[in-house]
Amino acid sequence: MCPLQFSPLQFPPLEDATEEGLLALGGTLDIPNLLKAYRLGIFPWPIDVNGQHFLAWFSPNPRGVLYTDRFHIPKSLKKIIRKKVFQVTFNRDFPQVIRQCALAKRKNNDGTWITDEMIEAYTELHRQGHAYSVESSVDGELVGGMYGVQIGQFFSGESMFFIKSDASKVALATLVERLRAHDIFFLDTQMVTPVSASLGASEISRERFIKQMGKLIDRPKIEIEI
Repeated sequence: MCPLQFSPLQFPPLEDATEEGLLALGGTLDIPNLLKAYRLGIFPWPIDVNGQHFLAWFSPNPRGVLYTDRFHIPKSLKKIIRKKVFQVTFNRDFPQVIRQCALAKRKNNDGTWITDEMIEAYTELHRQGHAYSVESSVDGELVGGMYGVQIGQFFSGESMFFIKSDASKVALATLVERLRAHDIFFLDTQMVTPVSASLGASEISRERFIKQMGKLIDRPKIEIEI
């Protein structure tokens, strides 16, 4: 695998972001840029405009978060968790999880924002200890999961996928349980979707997000593996 070309980025002030949260275009997905972006409350999200592909950087206001003490588990999901339908593991197969997330079909989305460049960059981020995966399996077969970024005790949730119903939700529930056990009070969801809202996600101001992220990001890193 060829190393990504390094081109240091200087991001504009977060207040310069558009109403949609778009802050900057361009740059490269090298590890220093990614770590700098996340520490500032920024994340990459490739976009297509009139057939042209751009690497875009976002810092939305408001920001989607999931407070671990407000996580809502529906009765049907509790039943699945109690029955241990899925075996949940951490960091067993990050490359496969992110590839499956890229292949997942999503409403109102003709393509995927998880490009080959994103897969390469985040897989390297995982190798360097700054990204994680959660896998849901049945009889050793991966059927759902999620991945995200971890810096210190700050966790983001980037994307989920499922092949069997509820597999990704069980992965998320297991992650939230682990975070709560370590007194980590929120998971960054970036935006609130109908699925994350049904599980308790909410919106807060970007200013509040930055302050709360700051309480976690410089704490000593924890290991969440089972």
